Amino acid sequence: MTWTAPDVTRTTGPLAGGEREMLAGYLAFYRDSLLLKCAGLDGRQLAEATVPPSNLTLLGLVRHMAKVERFWFRQSFAGLEVPPVYDPARGKDADYEDLDPGRAEEDYTRLVEEMRLADRAVAGAGMDDTFLWRGALCSLRMVHIHMIAEYARHVGHADLLRERLDGVTGA
Repeated sequence: MTWTAPDVTRTTGPLAGGEREMLAGYLAFYRDSLLLKCAGLDGRQLAEATVPPSNLTLLGLVRHMAKVERFWFRQSFAGLEVPPVYDPARGKDADYEDLDPGRAEEDYTRLVEEMRLADRAVAGAGMDDTFLWRGALCSLRMVHIHMIAEYARHVGHADLLRERLDGVTGA
């Protein structure tokens, strides 16, 4: 049996609320949006580069966002000593380039787990809590804003990739 990315019910970002609810809500919306772009596709489809000459794929985006979730929330903000998601010896773009359609389910599951672990790592923190990054003081607020921007950019890429793959647009 071939694995297929599951259907996703996308959460909607709140239209009103406190800062934390707004930032966490919109991050959840964009996380779900990326997963929604993968729904119904198998590993081969997720790994297909559909917009030449770019080698960008939906699976590459899934792998990249797992790396980014771990880096910003668990490694940088929470200071946890967890290994990198992908072997640094494979190069800085291994998340985009070291694709195996047969591991798509594992890669997808890893992203969903990194999302869960990221939320857990910041559950008790305030938006004004800080950490040092490249010698500069950064807040959890900045991490949320950065991650919303990162997902929004890549969901735009995913829109194009999915449309070229099978014609699915919107949502």
